[in-house]
Amino acid sequence: MTADRDCAEDPPLVLVAEQDELIARPLVDQLAADGYGAQLARTSEHARALARADPPHLALLGELENPQAALELLREIRGGGLLKRRGAASSWPEGLPVIVMSPQVEEPDLLRAFDAGADDFLARPPSYLELRARLRTLLLRTCVARARLVEIGALAIDLDAHVATLYGRPLRLRRLEYELLVHLAGEPQRVFAKGELLRAVWGYPTPVSTRTLDSHASRLRRKLREQGDEQWVVNLRGVGYRLI
Repeated sequence: MTADRDCAEDPPLVLVAEQDELIARPLVDQLAADGYGAQLARTSEHARALARADPPHLALLGELENPQAALELLREIRGGGLLKRRGAASSWPEGLPVIVMSPQVEEPDLLRAFDAGADDFLARPPSYLELRARLRTLLLRTCVARARLVEIGALAIDLDAHVATLYGRPLRLRRLEYELLVHLAGEPQRVFAKGELLRAVWGYPTPVSTRTLDSHASRLRRKLREQGDEQWVVNLRGVGYRLI
């Protein structure tokens, strides 16, 4: 099998496993238009073959050859790391982010998907804008996790030690302040919508009315400014936040 892809590669490759052409083809076309690489598989075996030939950065699993095929494929993906450690062949990169699409969105369906190892869950067919936002969050989280050390000018974040420093001096951050900083640092200068940050850092599945993000961002901004004069956390009113 080809080695796992590097996060720095451009464009990220998304594997769309979906047998319904009316759902799959628009997704592949929209992903391509947004600059992603996109592969389309209509069966589980086809998905395995594509993954062996060109390992994806993320998999989007919809309806395949039978009602259980997507969850069976997901369990196989999550077993890939174990297979590699045992020396057996696997089609799948270890730690591959997976979004499951299903026409059933009741609680038992969500639980089955997450128990099988899904990173996220969407109604099928999905809203493309929502899919794109969740896809970007998952890819960002995966790439930041693999980087282990994030450096932006004088700011350094050691992801193994869970320590952030500015000009070599440790920042005294609470857990969610640190998580917010890590997420913003994954794509400096990109504006993250408030709903996106609440979902990624706090785990809110749907938009909510809360001042939690604003209060944490304000404290984080203050602590960064105590170490220097730069404006590190920028609030674009009514839109969201970005770093520097």
